[in-house]
Amino acid sequence: MYDQLSKHEEYLANRVVDIATSIHKYLGPGLLANVYEQCFCYELRKRAIDFKKHVNKPIIYDDFTIDDGVQIDILVDDLIIIQLKTQEFDYPTLLRTGFVFALRLYEQLRFFSLSIILLPW
Repeated sequence: MYDQLSKHEEYLANRVVDIATSIHKYLGPGLLANVYEQCFCYELRKRAIDFKKHVNKPIIYDDFTIDDGVQIDILVDDLIIIQLKTQEFDYPTLLRTGFVFALRLYEQLRFFSLSIILLPW
């Protein structure tokens, strides 16, 4: 059903997880997403990993174009989507919102034609 990741995709995914882990260990939870995003981008730069912030992809419906139809926080090397979320949920809220959030993530992968999405926090 799923294609195996390339060596490069696997390498990048491991680096991203390492970055997220080190930031979370150092800063802990509870800060604004912008703080984590800036630290994440700093760590990517430090490791000379190519990335883009706040990437929009248009959605075309019939003859109508929605310029910012799909937005992601960070796109790593045009291969991996990073979505930075810092909301706290209680369990019932997580059950209600989790399905919708999962669908949104799936749509991002589909519109960007990518295979990997990571949610570090």
